[in-house]
Amino acid sequence: MSIYDFNVKDIDGNEVNLNDYKGKVLLIVNTASKCGFTPQYKDLQKLYNKYNEKGLEILGFPCNQFAMQEPGDNKDVKTFCELNYGVTFPMFEKIDVRGKDAHPLFKYLTSNTLFKGFDLENPSGKMIHSFISEKFPEFLIDDSIKWNFTKFLIDRDGNIVGRFESPVEPMDMQKDIEKLL
Repeated sequence: MSIYDFNVKDIDGNEVNLNDYKGKVLLIVNTASKCGFTPQYKDLQKLYNKYNEKGLEILGFPCNQFAMQEPGDNKDVKTFCELNYGVTFPMFEKIDVRGKDAHPLFKYLTSNTLFKGFDLENPSGKMIHSFISEKFPEFLIDDSIKWNFTKFLIDRDGNIVGRFESPVEPMDMQKDIEKLL
C-alpha cells in the first residue's frame, strides 16, 4: 500500500486518484474554517505560491470533528478559503480524519507515523495540549489526528517523511520542504 493507492473527492465532488500527484512533494493537511489555527491557511498559500512550480502540492482536507470548527458544506468551505485566504491549492471534500469513519487516507497516514506529542516549549503547543487534555482527553490516546491543521509531508516517492502537529507553523516547515524539492 502506498499514498498513491487512495482516491479522494475534491471540494467540487470530482474523484481524484492520488497517483495523479506521483513525483510531487505533498503536504497533506486537515483543515477547518473556525479554528484558532485557521490563519495557517495564509502561510500554506505562501508555501504553495513559492514552491508549487518546483513540485510542491498542498492538499487540504476540511474536517468538522474537532469542536465543530468546520460546520459549513463544501461550497461554504471553498468560498471561505478563496475569499479570506486566497487559497488556490487543491481542497477536497469534508471528511473524518479520526475514528472508525476516518477516511482511509488518514487511517494510512496515522498508522504510518507516530504522534510524538506537542512541543510544550511553544506557547501554542502548550495551549492545545492543555485544551485537549481538559476537553477531549481521549484524543491524546494513540497516533490519531489530535486537532485541525495536522500536516503530513510526503516525498516525491510517496514516503511519509514528517508529521507536524497543529501548532507547527507552515513557514517553520520550509527547510523540510526544500530538502525534498
